[in-house]
Amino acid sequence: MPRTTTTALNKSFKERVLHALAFEGLAVLLTAPVLSLVLDKSLAHMGALTLMFSTVAMLWNMLFNSLFDRAQRSLGFQRTLPVRLAHAVLFELGLIVVLVPLAAWWLSIGLVEAFLLDIGLLLFFLPYTLAFNWTYDTLRARLLDTRSKATTGCGAR
Repeated sequence: MPRTTTTALNKSFKERVLHALAFEGLAVLLTAPVLSLVLDKSLAHMGALTLMFSTVAMLWNMLFNSLFDRAQRSLGFQRTLPVRLAHAVLFELGLIVVLVPLAAWWLSIGLVEAFLLDIGLLLFFLPYTLAFNWTYDTLRARLLDTRSKATTGCGAR
């Protein structure tokens, strides 16, 4: 049986920070150049915006995932595809509240334009969030299984 469900609930603060940094670092590398081209803004200007977005998203990531894990412990659900889709949607909806006004201010555009930009980012981040977290959880479970087998195997000799 995969250990994804039970071991995902036992992440240390350090691991949550590593998870968030990996998620956001890859996202910045993927989005800043694209936004720079699409919005005809300098890479530095868009890089600064994506770093601001990333900081907000990283803090939200750690808080949201901690709350999600707590809900899973309390309610006992499995991380099936529908649950992962709900996770991704709820995560992104939470970001809209902060990121739309930030984008409007930074880019000197209206809230509607900033919301449309955020919708464009959402179309990228929904599948990215789903794929990143699923991959992370799968690789983490394999690593923990390997460590568990190595520890068990050493004690059996």
